[in-house]
Amino acid sequence: MGSDSDWRVMSDASQVLTDFGVPHEVEVVSAHRTPDKLMRYGREARARGLSAVIAGAGGAAHLPGMLASVTAVPVIGVPVQLSTLDGLDSLLSIVQMPAGIPVATVSINGAKNAGLLAVRILGASDAALADRLEQYSRELEAQVEEKNRRLKESL
Repeated sequence: MGSDSDWRVMSDASQVLTDFGVPHEVEVVSAHRTPDKLMRYGREARARGLSAVIAGAGGAAHLPGMLASVTAVPVIGVPVQLSTLDGLDSLLSIVQMPAGIPVATVSINGAKNAGLLAVRILGASDAALADRLEQYSRELEAQVEEKNRRLKESL
């Protein structure tokens, strides 16, 4: 993430990865304040065994795109909402990447979905992880049915 203040949002991605048993790391890497660190982090990501990077940033939000420009590892961008512009600036900064530098982008503050997308990427080559994802989907379905049942009972 671009700043430790982004943890309030990005912790949701970390929690999803933890829940699915996916080892991961958390790092503050600023595109603007630590550009050398950003370049090292991105260039070394694949060699260090990373299979995906979830990059959250607010404001100008260059972190996901800059990382994607220096690594072959899939990058998932999380636009972090700041006090100005309701996060739309972050969303547009991340989603409007030039051809050749893809960044998968989730909703503003959508770190939970970023974590789930990373698990799906990993699950494409890990059958046990894919099985856990399918179980998660069944649990979501059961939750919706339970909410529907409670709603109908309350009428």
